[in-house]
Amino acid sequence: MLDSADITTRVEEILNTHKGMEGSLLPILHAIQAEFGYVPQAALPIIAQDLSLSKAEVHGVMSFYHDFREHPAGKHVLKLCRAESCQSMGADRVAAHAQKALGIEWHETTKDGNVTLEPIFCLGLCACGPAAIVDGKLVGRVDEARIDAIIGGLK
Repeated sequence: MLDSADITTRVEEILNTHKGMEGSLLPILHAIQAEFGYVPQAALPIIAQDLSLSKAEVHGVMSFYHDFREHPAGKHVLKLCRAESCQSMGADRVAAHAQKALGIEWHETTKDGNVTLEPIFCLGLCACGPAAIVDGKLVGRVDEARIDAIIGGLK
């Protein structure tokens, strides 16, 4: 587990690599999430001060974009497309099945820390909907049976 001194040190290093960059907030948030697997709350005031923004502004940007996490993700991340094309092909039914099978809601992680379930809005795989991303790999034509196979393979 990282302590606040470790977080502060690494966040400051990331900020230094983005010095002078126009519109650096999003690249900074991405870099921090790449480093820690999430954006620690302790990083927000450091970012805000460095960029002359309020903590609320930094948090607002972070919370607007669904890909940023406030807590560490599970060992595996399952993202299900929520866009209209996938919805028309049964994504709502598939999502409900995944939530029930995992025993979690959106943005939650299973109690064993194994799987985090996240919504994503359009993967560009519309012809193969419903679509998903499993640990960074695109998967098309996802139905309940495929969700069960995916979840079984993540154990």
